[in-house]
Amino acid sequence: MKFTWIIAAIFLIAAGAYASVQLSQQPLKLQTSFEYPTPQPLAPFTLTDQRGNSFSNADLQGKWSLFFIGYTSCPDVCPTTMGKLTSAYASLNQESDVQVIFMSVDPERDSTSKLESYMKFFNPDFIAVTGEHKQLFPVTRSLGFVYAMVGDGPDYQVDHSASFALVSPQGEKIAIIKPKSHSAGLLPQIKNSDLIHDVNAIIAKYSS
Repeated sequence: MKFTWIIAAIFLIAAGAYASVQLSQQPLKLQTSFEYPTPQPLAPFTLTDQRGNSFSNADLQGKWSLFFIGYTSCPDVCPTTMGKLTSAYASLNQESDVQVIFMSVDPERDSTSKLESYMKFFNPDFIAVTGEHKQLFPVTRSLGFVYAMVGDGPDYQVDHSASFALVSPQGEKIAIIKPKSHSAGLLPQIKNSDLIHDVNAIIAKYSS
C-alpha cells in the first residue's frame, strides 16, 4: 500500500510539472504585440550613447531592453512616443528592470550632446544611442525596424518604424510591439495600457 502511494505521488508531481510546462508554452494573450515563436538573435553592433560611451550587445545582458528608433528633429511621432514612455516607465518595471533605448537614425544631426539634452528633457534614465548608417542598418534590420531619409537640404525628414522591440536579458529579440488602429479613421497607435500589459506579461512568462 505504501509503495502504491509513492507511485501515485510521483505521478501527481510529474503531471503537475507537465501541466506547468504546457501552460508556459501557451501563447500569451497580447494586446498589441507579436511574440516570436523562438527568441531571435541580434546582429552584433557597437554604437555610442548620449554620454559618448560605447554601447553594444554586451550592454543588453542581464536586463530587459525596450528599443525604438527615431530622431530628435522628428516633429510628431518621436516626442509623442517619448512622452508616453516617460509616463509608462514606472509601470513597465513591475516585473523586472527595463531599460528604454532610443536609437537615433539621424547621426548627421543627432550629436551626443543633443541626444543627452533630449533624454534629460523626457527621462534621464533612458538611453540614447546612434552611430554611422553602416553601423545602424544591421541592428535596425535585426530588430525589425526600417528607416529612410526623405528630402534634401538641412531640413530633411526621416521616415521610420513606429514599433518597439522587446529584447531579453540574453540579448535576443522576444517580441515586436506594433501600433494598432482602435477605430476607423484614426491613425494606428500603441496605447500605454496595451504596452504595459504586454511587456509585463512577456517578462513574467520568461521569468517563471
